[in-house]
Amino acid sequence: MHENDLPAQPAPEVSALAVNVVIPVELRWIDTRRSQDFEMQTLNIRLLPDGTLATKAYGRPVAGGRGGYTPFTVPDRPELHALIAAAADRAGQLWSTRTQQ
Repeated sequence: MHENDLPAQPAPEVSALAVNVVIPVELRWIDTRRSQDFEMQTLNIRLLPDGTLATKAYGRPVAGGRGGYTPFTVPDRPELHALIAAAADRAGQLWSTRTQQ
């Protein structure tokens, strides 16, 4: 049986695509949770089924040590919007050129 001979399968329901992005040092910011300061270091960007992007920031405690995996809201700053758009475009390029494994 060849691949072309296989019965058609329904398209899988994809709930989201996600990419993690390092925030360049010059774009990082400090946010506070439970009286502890965190430096935001990564973004988690999700492409939702309706085509919109949802983004959360994650960071490390400024004072050192381990922090919980707690999401923070991304500030409404043009340079962060540009980073998110560029990261989404790059992720799309990577997905479109991946080879079948």
